[in-house]
Amino acid sequence: MPVVVVESPAKAKTINKYLGSDYTVLASYGHVRDLPPKDGSVDTDQDFEMTWEVGTDSRKHVKAIADALKEDNALILATDPDREGEAISWHLEEALRKRRAIKKDTPVSRVVFNAITKSAVTEAMQNPRDIDQPLVDAYLARRALDYLVGFNLSPVLWRKLPGARSAGRVQSVCLRLIVEREMEIEAFNPREYWSVKALLATPRGQEFEARLTVLGGQKLDKFDIATDTAAELAVQAISSRDLVVKSVEAKPASRNPSPPFMTSTLQQEASRKFGMGARQCMSAAQRLYEAGYITYMRTDGIDMAPEAVAAARDAIKDRYGAEYVPSSPRIYKNKAKNAQEAHECIRPTEMTRTVDDLKAAEPDQRKLYDLIWKRTLACQMEGARLERTTVDIASGDGEVGLRATGQVVQFDGFMRVYEEGRDDQVVDDDDKRLPQIMEGEATDKRSISPEQHFTQPPPRYTEATLVKKMEELGIGRPSTYASVITTIQDREYVRKDKNRLFPEDKGRIVTIFLLNFFRKYVGYEFTADLEEELDDVSAGNRNYKNVLNRFWKDFSAAIAETSELRITEVLDVLDEALAPQLYPPREDGSDPRICPKCGNGKLHLKTSRTGGFVGCGNYPECTYTRPIAGEGADGDERVLGEDQGDEIWLKSGRFGPYVQRGEPTPENKKPPRASLPKGWNKDEMTLEKALVLLSLPREIGEHPEGGMISSNFGRFGPYVMHKLPDDAKPVYANLKDPEDVFEIGMNRAVELLTEKRNNPRGRGRTAAKPLNELGDHPEDGGAVNVMEGRYGPYVKWEKVNATIPKDVKPEDVTMEMAVALIAEKAAKKGTKRKPAAKKKTAAKK
Repeated sequence: MPVVVVESPAKAKTINKYLGSDYTVLASYGHVRDLPPKDGSVDTDQDFEMTWEVGTDSRKHVKAIADALKEDNALILATDPDREGEAISWHLEEALRKRRAIKKDTPVSRVVFNAITKSAVTEAMQNPRDIDQPLVDAYLARRALDYLVGFNLSPVLWRKLPGARSAGRVQSVCLRLIVEREMEIEAFNPREYWSVKALLATPRGQEFEARLTVLGGQKLDKFDIATDTAAELAVQAISSRDLVVKSVEAKPASRNPSPPFMTSTLQQEASRKFGMGARQCMSAAQRLYEAGYITYMRTDGIDMAPEAVAAARDAIKDRYGAEYVPSSPRIYKNKAKNAQEAHECIRPTEMTRTVDDLKAAEPDQRKLYDLIWKRTLACQMEGARLERTTVDIASGDGEVGLRATGQVVQFDGFMRVYEEGRDDQVVDDDDKRLPQIMEGEATDKRSISPEQHFTQPPPRYTEATLVKKMEELGIGRPSTYASVITTIQDREYVRKDKNRLFPEDKGRIVTIFLLNFFRKYVGYEFTADLEEELDDVSAGNRNYKNVLNRFWKDFSAAIAETSELRITEVLDVLDEALAPQLYPPREDGSDPRICPKCGNGKLHLKTSRTGGFVGCGNYPECTYTRPIAGEGADGDERVLGEDQGDEIWLKSGRFGPYVQRGEPTPENKKPPRASLPKGWNKDEMTLEKALVLLSLPREIGEHPEGGMISSNFGRFGPYVMHKLPDDAKPVYANLKDPEDVFEIGMNRAVELLTEKRNNPRGRGRTAAKPLNELGDHPEDGGAVNVMEGRYGPYVKWEKVNATIPKDVKPEDVTMEMAVALIAEKAAKKGTKRKPAAKKKTAAKK
């Protein structure tokens, strides 16, 4: 019985079902070896020799495979059909040979299948091959490059920019895209322009909308109506003239379906339609693949197997009719630059299986499968046939002209099943439907409305548009997009808000540092060229050690040069590079570098564990700081007023806004401060509110058994606290409402503390009281009660909970009604009713 090894237990379970008892199927649980995170794992002096280590978690899985090989002397490596899968197979064989689990007479073969179906697995088993060494070499080159960049560049960041976490060959370029987009947005100057629309009506009273396109006999450009005055004059020009339909032109048009999914387009569409992140999308796709529902989900290919095309065409004909099937199959040309990535597209393994037939219960999997199924069917359907109509309306003197556009769908074709989403939704006039309009007829003016517009900055990236941009630039590969985007968020370089990606100060400073000291290595063209070289390696056209040698020669020199720089020199360079963002012109025309607090210190860029900030050069005499986003940005400090000779400040720190009494001095290094509670808006802070916060903890009163009870805000929210004279530690009881800190009285405080002492871990809550006790079950015994639940009232008997219908009040429930509800619920759950208690027979004397 050969031993078959795959990556995951889910995949093993599905394959085992197809192969049967003639094979032993085991899981490697992903990569079994990796480079130890220490210096020398890639030895640049010994021709890039790499030291591998079996992970702690992987040792037991490797041992299980080695033990199985003692019984079955044949190994079949059936990992994923890509570079990563090939690497896992190579790692497994190397690790097993090192353990001497593979003997001289042990046959080792490699099989690949693009889908986990019985036919695909069976066919793969009949066509084994050796491990593809060029694919392994491409993996080794990528892993070595990532190690050399990360392990050598990250320490430079730690030393020069405290708080910076890491840098990476692809992640730093990805971060650069987000930071540069933000800088474009900040530098953008909006331009005002106006448009004029008129609501017109045909002689039959049917209304339609037209936009002004000609004014003063001249065709209008976008910015020709620049002010409200010009817009008002345009309105008057339309109002004072009669308008007649000059021409009606109807043209046939068609729309063709999008190609089937590959990895990047699947991530983009899942983001547009469901708001799924790249990692979330790939996780759901992985589980669908392992369950045998879709083909392999990491691919650059948009080819579809001929048998799959035929199956799709049959499914379209059966479901929608022959008119939806084109006369010949649609062929989509693959974009992949090398053979190794050119797998089939992502498609269902069975075209007739809809989402309703899916056994997977998780919502993400169901949504994603439905998306893949619809896109696959749509890509083999007839195109949509449309009629686009353009109506030109003009005044008799030719001074004013308006245009209305619309379209009619004459045959929906693929649009019956699926339409691709858009990254930035815009209302298209062409999508509107027009009434019947005839040339030469007059139109009635119902309303004329000018509309003000401003040019918009480029939008921030979503995960979908970022993946699209990386793909356009040739940065990264399908298997890396999800992990790269996740990493820059985990490093706190980028945050996601309402599906848009915003760079944090830390990410901005790291990017500016790399652009100034390692510009070549965060260059878009350099990174894309390196990807192409690695693709050449995977195709067997280039030696991977030559690629590494050429890269390391220049990179190591750049590292050595930067290591000599002092932190102050680095900060001076960054300060100058960031000057337009850090010190924008002030409204009063004063020097933007002069400290607004002390009036004579100069502002400079400084670094901290949390990233960067701007601070006064007169520190410690002046403690002014603000975030690098600029004056007035979130976190800018201000004085709320004075109390007892002390200035009361509102500031922002690592953990959010806080108030502080006075400034640090040599005698008082840590002045009193208090964080703003959850729900308190820093913009609404007043001196009175700040003094209330600074007066905490609040003493509520003496406990009956001794000791003061106090209230305050802590790490986990508002609380009351008390310590009995004999207690080793105080007792804390949480408060639900932040206002309770200032308002809670003695009785309630004592009650909460008593509850906490009696139930310190919050376990063993007292049983809920029934709304109505109906008595014992008439047939089976046991109390039947009406209870109040989270989702409404219900009947409870033993372990059966039966919901009461909405139109029945809890107090109207009778025993007869309750028994019927219980029986119905028990039947649905398959709950066995307990047998009635047997009567004991009298013992014989």
